[in-house]
Amino acid sequence: MTIFGITLSAAVIWLIIAAVCAIIEAITMGLTTIWFAGGAVVSAVAAMIGLSVPIQVGLCLVVSILLIYFTRPIAVKKLKVGKEKTNVDALAGREALVTETIQPFSAGQAKVDGLVWSAVAKDEHSTIESGSVVKIDGVEGVKLIVSSF
Repeated sequence: MTIFGITLSAAVIWLIIAAVCAIIEAITMGLTTIWFAGGAVVSAVAAMIGLSVPIQVGLCLVVSILLIYFTRPIAVKKLKVGKEKTNVDALAGREALVTETIQPFSAGQAKVDGLVWSAVAKDEHSTIESGSVVKIDGVEGVKLIVSSF
């Protein structure tokens, strides 16, 4: 193929595609285009050994899809992409002391680690009396979602 008067082999074109995908990945860090860079490298090797262009394109697609399917979940888990844990995440499963009675469909207050939080019952129909110890099921905004033991 000739581009701007320069003759490029299919292998060089695939390597350029791989480099562009790698650069996009470096800029975005979204773990999306890096897998296509891998597919393009495999297609460059296929071009070097003389396989036809349709086979090269097919290999690029198949290898990219396989890389996404098998390695992306591992990479996301190890690199923790897209999730930023906060101290609030550590509250789920812990105990809190109810300091203001939690009425059905309204918030009360609960104390955990010396901090007072607004708290609502996981079962919206239940009342949790002041002085009760509850389990924190989660946090929504600035409210604890709690349930009785």
